[in-house]
Amino acid sequence: MFLQRMANRGIRLGTLFERAAARYPANLVILDHDLDLTPWPGRRATVAEVADTVDDYAARLWACGVRPMDRVVVHKSDAFDITLLACAAARVGAVPVLLSPTLDGGTAAELIRRTERPFLVTDAVTLVNELPADVFGLTRAVLLTSGEHENALALSALADVDRVPAVTMPPERPALITHTSGTTGTPKLAVHTGRSLEARYRPQAAAVAPVLRRRETVAMHVSFVHSRLFTALAISLLRGLPIVVLADARRENVADLFARLRPGVLEAHPNSFVEWEELAADPRGPLANVKLFSSTFDAIHPRTVHRLLRASRRRNPLFGQLYGQSEVGPAVVRTFSRRRSPESDGRCVGFPFPGMTGVRVVSRDGNPPTRTNPGYIEVRSEGRVLTYLGEPERYAAQLSEGGWWRMGDVGYRTAWGCVHLLDREVDLIEGFGSTLAAEDVLLGRMTDLVEVVIVRGTAGRAVPVVCTRGDKPLDLAAWTAAAAGLPPMADPVQRRLHELPQTATTKIKRLELARLLDLGDDDD
Repeated sequence: MFLQRMANRGIRLGTLFERAAARYPANLVILDHDLDLTPWPGRRATVAEVADTVDDYAARLWACGVRPMDRVVVHKSDAFDITLLACAAARVGAVPVLLSPTLDGGTAAELIRRTERPFLVTDAVTLVNELPADVFGLTRAVLLTSGEHENALALSALADVDRVPAVTMPPERPALITHTSGTTGTPKLAVHTGRSLEARYRPQAAAVAPVLRRRETVAMHVSFVHSRLFTALAISLLRGLPIVVLADARRENVADLFARLRPGVLEAHPNSFVEWEELAADPRGPLANVKLFSSTFDAIHPRTVHRLLRASRRRNPLFGQLYGQSEVGPAVVRTFSRRRSPESDGRCVGFPFPGMTGVRVVSRDGNPPTRTNPGYIEVRSEGRVLTYLGEPERYAAQLSEGGWWRMGDVGYRTAWGCVHLLDREVDLIEGFGSTLAAEDVLLGRMTDLVEVVIVRGTAGRAVPVVCTRGDKPLDLAAWTAAAAGLPPMADPVQRRLHELPQTATTKIKRLELARLLDLGDDDD
């Protein structure tokens, strides 16, 4: 952890684009979508122009009365201007609070309430169609990025306000608030400091440095409200790497864009990579120039890694997998090359960053953690968030003596120290083994499957929920053959992929899925 602490001045989100522009002003940021704030001609702008946009909207927020340490909630339609507004709020010393556009209005309102009368930045469509009417009583002011409302102020009306100097806050103060995935209930609001974000940035920057020895275009499809996006942006911006920011992960959109722009690095959610497997067969070779595939959030299926790496025509492409959590950032890393087979153990997520992060596995029952008796995975990192806003007791419940953070996952470590992630604690089906490992096997054996989620049904029975490519009817004979050798399961339940409840980072909400299928265990 000492390498995360040394000379840590904080990530300084408010001046991130400005500092990047001072080094590489002509570097490009390219979008696949339009912004509410300042639409860019051709959906592209130089980093200097992006920095000016951040400066402009920082001045507009200041004119609205936003001051240092005020909280500014950003909850609007999905676009990169969520990120720019966060940087603009940070530039005047305020604390941006980012809420996903995928949240329902009631959940968003509850999180706004917890922030204790913040400024709210939204758009008229979200305000009218999604948020409850009492949101005005929960906020100091409602500011609109587009549209009009009689009780809100349009930021477009403040185009001529004077610019204001950037405010630099101490690195130990709150710098950003994001929410957790909400896979196990109402999301928690995680409070990041400038220092904790910088501590997350360092291991990620160290991991990519030996791989990216020349200038590469970096394409990103990462939730605009996730802390991971800010560290990923910092790595690319401060090295002068052109950036492509995606809001639309549909493979037809991605194929056209990548065939034209030829990215050398892809950063995306695991489920996005699963959808992009089909790009390997595209004759235009949209993945042909990729040197590094990078994913955080969840362990990724071996089948997906295998297909993507073989779609690249670079000499030695790599797939980098980071295991971590919103609360602590990346804790464990592993890289895969073409030598990895589709049958490889997908539960091995890698090793801690030397001098930066620590990992241990704690017994659940007094016996040593093993593959058949997994223990609780705990992490120690300077990237850990400060608290849960309004819920300090929930934060304290996951923190052990010595600064160890309970991840909510179970697994074990091998004799070599490799961390194996087997299941979420709440998803564990006693006597079944790892549901995630079983899902890896099924996906590897059935090419027509795009998703398999094994959830706990009544009496602890394992119930597989499956999604097929093109929503074709499941081949039951092929399923029976693929499931051979796995622990007993109920008959598969087929659903369309879009019907599965997902978080902002496309994780499947397993508990909610079980409830939707009426699979809740009466004993739980």
